[in-house]
Amino acid sequence: MEKINVVVSCPIDTYSGYGARSRDVVKALIETGKYNVKVLAQRWGSTRFGYLEDHNELELRSIIIPNITAKPDVWIQITVPNEFQPIGKFNIGITAGIETTACDPSWIEGCNRMNLILTSSNHSKNVFQTTAYSTEQQGRPAGKLKLTTPVEVLFEGVDLEKYWKTDTKGNMEINLALDTLEESFCYLFVGHWLQGELGEDRKNIGYTIKMFLETFTNKKQAPALILKTQSANASILDRNKMLETINSIRKQVKGTLPNIYLLHGEISDSEMNELYNHPKVKAMVNLTKGEGFGRPLLEFSTVNKPIITSNWSGHTDFLSTDYNVMVGGKLTNVHPSAAVKNIILEDSQWFTPNDNEVVFAFKDVVENYKKYSELAKRQGYRTRTEFSYEKMREQLDSILSTTLPSFPKEVSLSLPTLQLPKLQKIDG
Repeated sequence: MEKINVVVSCPIDTYSGYGARSRDVVKALIETGKYNVKVLAQRWGSTRFGYLEDHNELELRSIIIPNITAKPDVWIQITVPNEFQPIGKFNIGITAGIETTACDPSWIEGCNRMNLILTSSNHSKNVFQTTAYSTEQQGRPAGKLKLTTPVEVLFEGVDLEKYWKTDTKGNMEINLALDTLEESFCYLFVGHWLQGELGEDRKNIGYTIKMFLETFTNKKQAPALILKTQSANASILDRNKMLETINSIRKQVKGTLPNIYLLHGEISDSEMNELYNHPKVKAMVNLTKGEGFGRPLLEFSTVNKPIITSNWSGHTDFLSTDYNVMVGGKLTNVHPSAAVKNIILEDSQWFTPNDNEVVFAFKDVVENYKKYSELAKRQGYRTRTEFSYEKMREQLDSILSTTLPSFPKEVSLSLPTLQLPKLQKIDG
């Protein structure tokens, strides 16, 4: 069977969530054996390049091309929807979607330029399908702008060859650093510290720090909080900014405060796996305001340790309320300091956790750890059996098999050899 030509435009070589998603999708396409895959490597904000070389991903590096010279059968873009452009005979947009209750009109317009949209969660799918805007023509109402392109959910499966397993060589630097911590119980947060005032940034890191401090101030044998975070990049300037912000929050709380440790910069997948599995890392906390999916939460859920997180948005697809501490709260307006043009809209809403539930969760997981560990084992089994990379690959194959049209194939012409009459010279 002749393979279908596919070109994927994506940030495949970057240290970013979209970079990880890109690598998974491209690998899955190759492994089906049905596609001739080429990649146009794009940047992703200020995140750095070099993932493929650092992780010896030779096969993926070998299929990167500088440009396209012919119209592909299938064109796939993995990015935010306002960048979607139809280049191929069939065009697919893949996006994590949106963390709030509404998306920008440019996102709907971008989606409608494509033949199919694949998004990471039911939350994102619902936002795409329910967002609508009134349009005007010469100052008069002309209709509604809404999604007309089909949209399907393609979850971001976790690679069990990278995460969950504990029989790795380990990273001496990270392990030694964690071994020297005076605390035996550490909460772990993983995520980028994005823009926004205290309690308004999307990952809600400032709020998480403040609630952690207030919960365990003046407590004997208090747990610690490890923050695996950075802002724009992995520079010393960025690290110092993180430390200054953390210290400014600490100054707002009086008393004997629990320790907070900053793990700044990019680390490899194997190092991240070691962090998840380290015996002093007992639980993950992520009081996010909204997730299109929530990849670190999925990765951590494989290791059978408790998770405290917000009970709203993309990660609720894979984190069960029966097995995790899902904090309640309410939807509130996006603060102007956290708004991002064409992406995070001021007139949309996202999640604000309930303070009392957060305090109770922090304390209860420490005091009744055995109970939560048993529940976490069930979540781990669910993740490994239902949300693995292999399951995602199967779902992608199924979606494409039922959606892609038949593409006409080039047929070479085989012309018969003409028998020309013999010519005779005429003497004259």
